[in-house]
Amino acid sequence: MPAIGAATDPRQRFSRVAIVHYWLVTMRGGERVLERMLRLFPQADVFTHVYDPAAMSDTIRAHKVTTSFIQRLPGARRHYHSYLPLMPMALEQLDLRGYDLVISSESGPAKGVIAAPDALHLSYVHSPMRYLWDHYHDYRAAAGLVSRTVMPLLCHRLRAWDVGSAARVDRILANSHFIQRRIAKAWRREASVVHPPVDVDLFSRAEAVGPAYLWVGQMVPYKRPDLAIDAFNALGLPLVMIGDGPMAAAMRQRAGPTITILPRLDFNALRRAYAQCRALVFPAEEDFGIVPVEVIASGRPVLAYAGGGALDSVTQDVSGQFFASQSVDS
Repeated sequence: MPAIGAATDPRQRFSRVAIVHYWLVTMRGGERVLERMLRLFPQADVFTHVYDPAAMSDTIRAHKVTTSFIQRLPGARRHYHSYLPLMPMALEQLDLRGYDLVISSESGPAKGVIAAPDALHLSYVHSPMRYLWDHYHDYRAAAGLVSRTVMPLLCHRLRAWDVGSAARVDRILANSHFIQRRIAKAWRREASVVHPPVDVDLFSRAEAVGPAYLWVGQMVPYKRPDLAIDAFNALGLPLVMIGDGPMAAAMRQRAGPTITILPRLDFNALRRAYAQCRALVFPAEEDFGIVPVEVIASGRPVLAYAGGGALDSVTQDVSGQFFASQSVDS
């Protein structure tokens, strides 16, 4: 990397900035990080596979957004995961000539773009693609018959591309020490840790705390909503679960009478839920986990699985407690 003088703002070096985000169809943690990148580089253009402007914030909509050819394929906004095998080719067709700084926001495939020879490519990694690496067998077991049959061949080829495209990146940042280790294992690359931004000033304590525990997240296998439900069914304690996703219908059927499931809350209601909960239940092996930080900022403790990014944010006996294994008894 070219040397930068200590007194120089690095942003002044770059006249044209491209930020590549995997897809823009919901506002979640990765998109909040993208917002902060766009505030750092207000001149940046955004590139992505699929874009739904109605689902994005004003900050993102204010920038020029260029999509790959996947945007024009049938049902792409809802079923973008189905086009994963095409995404390496789609990324490599994006024209980034003229950009002197490329920042890829990596969780789905984003880092595989081809930057100009004299451009700096920095990748901020939320996670190497879980469905290719350490969560591959979980995703395959949950897939339908056709997907389960073709996944071994497709994922084998995608892993080779994933490792090869990592070699084209100049500098890699990981969002937690857990992701830093996953990058080293999957890509054999070193990464520095830069925790994602969380606006903790938006949260505050409540005067009174209620009896119910809280679970918040997308209802997908690795976030383990099933583990929370089974434990609280056994305990008979009140639990409020906020989230939607492919497992939601099954989780509603599984939940006992002490468990309430809400698909979503507006931001003010969510802040109240954080501040008034007995504790946040966090059974996932998460990449970093912004929700625990927001709950701690609200003055409430976190009951977290002792793995993943929670080890970077939760302090035992200060801001929470850890349990050792992802089991009901633990």
